[in-house]
Amino acid sequence: MRTFDLSPLYRSTVGFDQFADLLDRVLSQDIGQTGYPPFNIEKTADDAYRISVAVAGFSDDDLSVEVRENALIVSARKAETEQDRDRTFLHRGIATRAFEKRFQLADHVRVTGAVHENGMLHIDLQREVPEALKPRRIQIASGDGVSAGALEQDKAEA
Repeated sequence: MRTFDLSPLYRSTVGFDQFADLLDRVLSQDIGQTGYPPFNIEKTADDAYRISVAVAGFSDDDLSVEVRENALIVSARKAETEQDRDRTFLHRGIATRAFEKRFQLADHVRVTGAVHENGMLHIDLQREVPEALKPRRIQIASGDGVSAGALEQDKAEA
């Protein structure tokens, strides 16, 4: 059993509370997580990702994909039909039990689409960093130690 005390992190850092909460959430969910259904996470481009979830036996109506509070929630619930109640299985290897998978999304990552084909649910994600947060180059003015802005201001006042 793994337990970590994150209180020293809270009292010695400022502004990292979201990171500490994420770490705490991941460590607490790790114990109860099952491997069902299997999934892949792949990087398809510099700022693009795809999550593929194996959902054999589920129809489009049984599946739900939702984004809530920076979390992607994929869930499925198979409605039992009259035909299912009348069948007797000697072996049932295809699991169609209900599930809910949660994926924590980073800031500025949004879901661009979801496709269900051949028993796989593909969810495409794109990271879109706002212009204000992108690095920008600052022009360096050459001169005799006086900034170009101050020089222009002096000329305007005269």
